[in-house]
Amino acid sequence: MNPIREFELALTRRQLFGRAALGVGTAALGRLLLASGLPATPGAQRHPAEGFLTGLAPKAKRIIVLFMNGGPSQMDLWDYKPKLAEKFDTDFPEEIRMGQRLTTMTSGQQRFPVAPSIYKFNKHDNQADGVWVSELLPHTASVVGDLCVVRSMWTDAINHDPAVTFIQTGSQLPGRPSFGSWVSYGLGSMNEDLPTYVVLHSKVSNGKVDQALFTRLWGSGFLPSEHQGVALRHTGDPVLYLRDPDGMDRKSRREMLDDISVLNQGYFREIADPEVTARIEQYEMAYKLQTSVPELMDLSKEPNEVFELYGEASKEPGTFAANCLLARRLAERDVRFIQIFHRGWDQHSNLTGDLPSQCKDVDQACAALVKDLKRTGLLEDTLVVWGGEFGRTVYCQGALSRENYGRDHHPRCFTMWLAGAGVKAGTVYGHTDDYGYNIVDGSGNVVTPSVDEWVPGTVHVHDLNATLLHLLGVDHTQLTYKYQGRDFRLTDVHGHVVHDILA
Repeated sequence: MNPIREFELALTRRQLFGRAALGVGTAALGRLLLASGLPATPGAQRHPAEGFLTGLAPKAKRIIVLFMNGGPSQMDLWDYKPKLAEKFDTDFPEEIRMGQRLTTMTSGQQRFPVAPSIYKFNKHDNQADGVWVSELLPHTASVVGDLCVVRSMWTDAINHDPAVTFIQTGSQLPGRPSFGSWVSYGLGSMNEDLPTYVVLHSKVSNGKVDQALFTRLWGSGFLPSEHQGVALRHTGDPVLYLRDPDGMDRKSRREMLDDISVLNQGYFREIADPEVTARIEQYEMAYKLQTSVPELMDLSKEPNEVFELYGEASKEPGTFAANCLLARRLAERDVRFIQIFHRGWDQHSNLTGDLPSQCKDVDQACAALVKDLKRTGLLEDTLVVWGGEFGRTVYCQGALSRENYGRDHHPRCFTMWLAGAGVKAGTVYGHTDDYGYNIVDGSGNVVTPSVDEWVPGTVHVHDLNATLLHLLGVDHTQLTYKYQGRDFRLTDVHGHVVHDILA
C-alpha cells in the first residue's frame, strides 16, 4: 500500500484536531505548561501542579504495601474474642447478622455454626493498653510497639476480584488507575535509575494460590502508561529483555535510543499525544534498568545478620522474605511505591491446615522489615501497610470440628496494620462486637458505617487511601485526572482522612 495513504488511514479524529491545533496554539500551550509548573518538552517527568498538595510537610516519602491476597482471618490473627469459646457450634444469632449480605458459598447452608479460633492469643505490650496477637504471629508480635492495628476496616465488596480491585484502585470495576500509579502521577520519581512503582510477587510455600492477580491491579488505567507498576520477576531476568542481544554493545544501544528519541519527539510535535512521551520515558528507563536492576537484585553484599533477621527463606529468590529484603533495598534507593503480593489466604475450608503455613511465610519477614527500616532510619519517612481485601466470618463454612473449620468472606470488619511515617505507633484503633461481625463504639453499641459521612472508629477503604495520601502530603480530593469528561480520583467522591491514627 502507498505509505502516504497508510499514514492518512492511521490518522484518528483526535490526532487530526490535535495537528490542527498546533502552531500558535502550541506556543500558547507551552507557555501555560511552564506557568503551571509542568514541563513543556517531551521526555521530561510529568506530574500535576502543586494544587493537590495539602500545604503540610509530608510525613512519608514512600509506601510499602504488604498485600495478603485472599482475605486473612482477623478472627484467628488479630481480633481476639475469648467469649466465643463457650459458643462453639451454636447458631450464629440473626440479631447480630441483621440480614446482612452473604456470599453464594454459604447462603445455602442450613445453619451458621459459630467457630471460635483454636489458636491461643497473648497480650503484648505496645506502649499503650497492649494488643492481643495470635500465636501464629510471634515475630510480628515483637514489633507491635511500632504498629497501629486497625480492627475496624470495612469495604463495599464481598467477592475477591471486586474487593481486590476496589482496595487497589478505588473502584470495584476494572480499568481505573492503581494506587501506586496515582502516587507516581501525582508526586513523580525520587530516583533516576529505577521505576517509581515496583511490584513483587511472592511464592507460597504450600502451593495453594486460588485467586488470580491481574496486571490491571498495578496498571495505570487512563493515566499515562509510564505510571504503571513494574513487576520484577524472581526467575530468569528480573525484567524481560534486560540484557542486550548478541552483537549489541552499550554504546550502540545508547546511539539507537537517541535516534529513536529524535523520531518520537518529531512525532509528538505532530500529534501531541502524551503516550509518545510516555514511550520515550519508558525506553530511557529500560536503558537505566540494565545496570540498576542487577545491582538491586544482588544480595551478596548483605551481611549475615540481615539474612538471620529475615530468616533462611530470604536467601531464596521469590519468597516473601526475599521480597521484603528487596523492599528495604528499594526503599534505600528511593523507590516511592513498593507492593508485595502474597496469595493463598482464602481459607473456606481447612483453615487450621493452611493458615499456619501462610503465617510462617510472612510473619518473620514482616517483623524483620519493620526492624530493618527502623535500624536504618528509613521507618521515619517510610509507611508500611499490611492487610488483605476483606476479613473472614465468625461462622463456619462447611464441616465444623474442634480441630478444623473454614470461614467465608466478611467485608463488614477486618484488620489491617500500619507502621512508620506519621502513624501513631503502639495503638489499636476500632472495636468489633463479641462475634467479630460488626463494628461497635467504645460502649459496645453497633455503629452503622457510612461511605458518605465518616463515623468515628470506622475506616472504609476510601478512608484508608485518603489517609495514606495525606501522609504523602497529598489532598485526596484535589489529586484528579480528567477522563471522558469528568474528573476522576483514587477515592472517587468519598474518603475521609482518619486523623485519630496519625501521630
